[in-house]
Amino acid sequence: MSSAWVTLVIAGILEVCWAIGLKYSDGFTKPVASVFTLTTLAASMYLLAKAAQTLPIGTAYAVWVGIGACGAGVLGILIFKEPVTFARIAFLCLLVVSIIGLKATA
Repeated sequence: MSSAWVTLVIAGILEVCWAIGLKYSDGFTKPVASVFTLTTLAASMYLLAKAAQTLPIGTAYAVWVGIGACGAGVLGILIFKEPVTFARIAFLCLLVVSIIGLKATA
């Protein structure tokens, strides 16, 4: 895997971090969670921009969003006890398949 892809995966993981941080920041009323959220947001965007210097922007953005959406969906289930339904799991799996497909065709 090239360094651009590694950078993109890290950016996606940081996107999950800031998405979950939003929940903990309680509308940016909790300082520590708010700083964490804004820091991981900035780092995620920076790494996305770095990866997009090499990778096609459509692919990079779609993979970044896919990692973030899938990670936030899974952590929402695990941490916040959000509903687990067959459809929800199936669509999260489709996100993973889409991410793999975009990587394979880039």
